[in-house]
Amino acid sequence: MQVLCVYATRHGSTHGIADRIATRLREHGLEVTLRTAGRAGDTSGFDAFVIGSAAYMGGWLGDASTFVRRHEDLLRDRPVWLFSSGPIGTDPVDSKGHDVVEASVPREFGEFGDAIHPRGLRVFFGAYDPEAAPIGVAEGFMSKVMRLIPEARTAMPVGDFRDWPAIDAWADEIASALGMPGVLAPA
Repeated sequence: MQVLCVYATRHGSTHGIADRIATRLREHGLEVTLRTAGRAGDTSGFDAFVIGSAAYMGGWLGDASTFVRRHEDLLRDRPVWLFSSGPIGTDPVDSKGHDVVEASVPREFGEFGDAIHPRGLRVFFGAYDPEAAPIGVAEGFMSKVMRLIPEARTAMPVGDFRDWPAIDAWADEIASALGMPGVLAPA
């Protein structure tokens, strides 16, 4: 079975998640191709899809959204799983008591859920490196604010918050749904 794992990333955290999922699916015996959403190429030879994107300000990156919209007819007829990365930190709820993962569900999950009926939707915690060069106007602005206002420097948790066992478990669920035998021990 041929699986295409497509992702859109800004600073690399989502690429790391997609790569981990692809590796785990290969360990289950699936043939997996890993590509960026902007350079996915021909998709017609794939039997299943895992598509992910970093989420900023409530939405996926443009390349990932465009990929799904462009291939909507194909994806509607194949098994598809969608994931997003974005929230950072270790707290499951924010200071107002809101579930951090639920608050981070990108708006595209609703649209794509109706359009292509994915078999699974998942939000994973991401990573934040304040030393990474800002990309885009919003990140540039925030970077300047954080340098100018001392309190802002501690407003966002710094580090890698990706939950590798949860990512592995989700990949195992995908492999199982695709009829691949056995569940591997967490890496």
